[in-house]
Amino acid sequence: MTTVKDVCRHVRSKNAGPYWVTFDLFFDGPESFEKHHANPALGPQLFQRLFGADPALVRHYPVADLNVVKISYARTSPQGGVVERDMHCGQQFVRLLDVRLD
Repeated sequence: MTTVKDVCRHVRSKNAGPYWVTFDLFFDGPESFEKHHANPALGPQLFQRLFGADPALVRHYPVADLNVVKISYARTSPQGGVVERDMHCGQQFVRLLDVRLD
């Protein structure tokens, strides 16, 4: 059973403006990147299940030269709104670490 934390040397999440959240998955090498960056387990349904994101608004940006994939989704409410729990989204990545890629 391979998880995100097994194949990524660093995973981070951050605010991408008042309406978007972005995740950067830094794979531990080109082999891991090629094998896992387009894995359906990291697809829109995951972000819908974990964060309530609209699957139609999940964006996937692979950067092969850096062995990184950036995944962004539209927030369900604007940054700083009444329901905000992590204004800068710096802790959101934790939910991805144990996602199974097998």
